[in-house]
Amino acid sequence: MNELLIEFLRGFTATNEWAAILPEIALGVLALSLLIAEMVLPNKHQSLVPRLAIWGQLGVLLLAAGAVSAGLSSERVAFSGMILQTDITHMMRAFFLLSSILVCYLGQIYLSKQNLPRTEFYALVLIISAALMLLVQSHNFVMFFVALETVTVAFYVLVAYCRTSQFSLEAGLKYLILGAMSSAILLFGIVLLYGAAGNPGLVASSTDALNYSELTNFVLLNADNAIVRVGALLVIAGIFFKIGAFPFQIWVPDVYQGAPTPVTAYLAVASKAAGFIVLMQLLRGPFIGLSDFLVPVLSVIAAATILFGNVAAVTQRNVKRLMGLSGIAHAGYLLVGVIASLSVSWAVYAVIFYLVTYLLASFAVFGVMGLVAGSDDAYQELDQYENFARKHPFLGGVLACGLGSLAGIPPLGGFIGKLFLFVAAFQAGLYGLLGVSIIGVVISIYYYFGWIRESYFSEPSREVQTDASGAGSPSDRFLLGTLVFATVIIGVLPAALPIIP
Repeated sequence: MNELLIEFLRGFTATNEWAAILPEIALGVLALSLLIAEMVLPNKHQSLVPRLAIWGQLGVLLLAAGAVSAGLSSERVAFSGMILQTDITHMMRAFFLLSSILVCYLGQIYLSKQNLPRTEFYALVLIISAALMLLVQSHNFVMFFVALETVTVAFYVLVAYCRTSQFSLEAGLKYLILGAMSSAILLFGIVLLYGAAGNPGLVASSTDALNYSELTNFVLLNADNAIVRVGALLVIAGIFFKIGAFPFQIWVPDVYQGAPTPVTAYLAVASKAAGFIVLMQLLRGPFIGLSDFLVPVLSVIAAATILFGNVAAVTQRNVKRLMGLSGIAHAGYLLVGVIASLSVSWAVYAVIFYLVTYLLASFAVFGVMGLVAGSDDAYQELDQYENFARKHPFLGGVLACGLGSLAGIPPLGGFIGKLFLFVAAFQAGLYGLLGVSIIGVVISIYYYFGWIRESYFSEPSREVQTDASGAGSPSDRFLLGTLVFATVIIGVLPAALPIIP
């Protein structure tokens, strides 16, 4: 018995390629370094902490890029099948690192207006980034669930980070309750799948059904089993909560409003992106045998998500809630791309391209919002943007470009992103979803351009105080200008973004 155990442990440790997750390890070390730096640095040098976080992540990004250029980006399995690395997971690692860097920068702007702990904010952002990177590389439900809960628990803290704001505390409580419920639903689905796959009375029963490869074979041969179908639906329902898809979107407006603006941006971009990548991996992997059953269900949910998000955003005056509701609509568009990827292989890269354009446009808008917001950034109304572009032409231009890209207006990157998704949907024969998506885009133009109209063409009905001074600091201008430049370049020259193979 001891010899068998020793042999098992040898085989297990032989696949522990720590170099494969070196960027994630580096982020963990960096997060701990920030906490140590806070203890050893004198108070007058505490401003070095956010700089260390940002520059450290840039170094990790270079490390990840170096690994790819050195040929380590080929598909490989590590840690006894717990992790699977592909070209897509390497793209998403860079995506999450970029998101985290931008969140840390926005965090500087936000925390400069607050009397709140600072180092812990950056450490949590780094931990979330590392967990998201591991999440999209997961090839086993144990790894998947642990990484997902690491992300979720850290977000519980960040959403309620502004403990002096009742809105932030309320948002944290709502996110905690609904997040715990979604985790329970997802875990119950995993248990059902594992239990069904371990039933010796079913074809191709497996004792290692938590591994995606083993589960794929089982589901293909037992696609008509009711427990398998219910388990898959519950797992997908748990993921739908993370991406804010209908009918699991109820938390989005309140949480987006109450959370600090950088955290809202993180939820809107990185958390949503991870959810869609994981969803595609499951639908194209373990659940591929359930496509005939799942596609109609997903199609109805995608259509409802697009219509709900856009219609609910039309009358919204709080811009954080508006971004949350419009984000629900974007989740619907991305869900159309995920469904198309089941029959059109290149749709996977169309989804990633869309996520990149969404990142650039969203952080441009949230960057302006962070500069405009006061000490209580839950109160961000459209009234604050009356005559805004005339007072701050640069910020007004950034806001217009960001919103225009989100609306899908050429020649901005968001237009190309939507075009790729719609072409993929057409090739996949999703004509009904394509029609709903076009209707959603038309509706979205109304509220996005309503914000632009408020900024450029409205005369202030009353004096509204904002914290935006000039057009931000030189570094603010550089960052926002870079985001706008990248949005325009991708819109004019999509090949500049090496996503579509």
